[in-house]
Amino acid sequence: MLLPIGTNVRLRQTPYANYALIGVNLVIFLITYQLNATAVTGNVEILRPWAQQFQLVPHRPQLWQFISYAFLHGGYLHIFGNMFFIFIFGNNVNDKLGHISYLCFYLAGAVFSGVGHAVIHSTSGVPILGASGAVAAVTGAYLVLFPQSLITVLYWFFFIGAIEIPAIYFIVVKMIIWDNLITASTEHVAYDAHLAGFAFGITSILVILAAGLLEGSNFDLLAMVKRWNRRRRYRDAVAGDYDPFSPGMQAKPIKAKEVKTYSQKRGDEKIEKLRDAIFKRVVERNLPEATELYIELMILDQTQILPRQHLLDIANQLASDNKSSEAARAYEQFLANYGNYEYVEEVELMLGLLYSRYLHKPEEALKHLRSASKKLSDPGQSKMCIDELARLEKRP
Repeated sequence: MLLPIGTNVRLRQTPYANYALIGVNLVIFLITYQLNATAVTGNVEILRPWAQQFQLVPHRPQLWQFISYAFLHGGYLHIFGNMFFIFIFGNNVNDKLGHISYLCFYLAGAVFSGVGHAVIHSTSGVPILGASGAVAAVTGAYLVLFPQSLITVLYWFFFIGAIEIPAIYFIVVKMIIWDNLITASTEHVAYDAHLAGFAFGITSILVILAAGLLEGSNFDLLAMVKRWNRRRRYRDAVAGDYDPFSPGMQAKPIKAKEVKTYSQKRGDEKIEKLRDAIFKRVVERNLPEATELYIELMILDQTQILPRQHLLDIANQLASDNKSSEAARAYEQFLANYGNYEYVEEVELMLGLLYSRYLHKPEEALKHLRSASKKLSDPGQSKMCIDELARLEKRP
């Protein structure tokens, strides 16, 4: 059993729209749900009689049912599961899209998933209900916006533990392929509505990013696809004796590869082993050992760049271990390579404090603190930054 219990994407604003949706779903559930066997047929009715008309009936749907069905639920586990997942993934999507856009997106996801189910089951008279399709759309949006984020997953088989898995792998492999394609066997679950929701969420956000209607980042799925396409074009061009960086893609002979000495090959192998060991320690959350390996890697080759979150985790660990010089170098490397990080002002604040309080480099400290002060939104961090700036600017 695998259950996501959190992500490492921090919120910049309170996701009021998502909280409102959760609240509305809970209230509607409480006033519409009942567990009762009818006297005539003996069939169990899960909704009060007046609420049954709001379910989506595929073979003769009413237009308003494509929204109303998404606010009805068939039991406590049903409502809890949907609200739990929308809390895990919806907060960050709400933060990125804004409140009004997020509400519109959520309702559109409900409509699209309902349409998908109705088209496939156009002759069925079995009604459906639940927010699962809309939640799937929100999860698909999270996949596009934060594919490289880490999801903390609780697992229990013979033992219980937690592990961090990149969002792109967990959502695609576990939630889409495994849960809705491979093991989709329960006849009372509308898996096609889930898949329609995922399709809507992924496709619509990709289109919005491509059209420039939403500010993207270097770490969203569209940016990943663009980087992959550039690498593909480069490989194709080089394979065809072209230099893609020359004007007009003019033909250019490819130079023979440099033959590396035995010692150089051994050095490259050692660097690769160090990088693999660092990745393993970070995933295991053994950050103290990861930082020691990182320091060793920098001694061998200072041009080596770790993935964004790995490098940030190591820099934070170095700072907490009072290894100020190494931490500052790691933060500088982070800023040089991941300057578009959405919380870059917090990195600059940390770097400014290191230069100011521990490394006694006031000019570097002022540069980073001034940059951070323009972007910080957290009141506590902003006050800390302003106080440190005032202290530095008063120095003789």
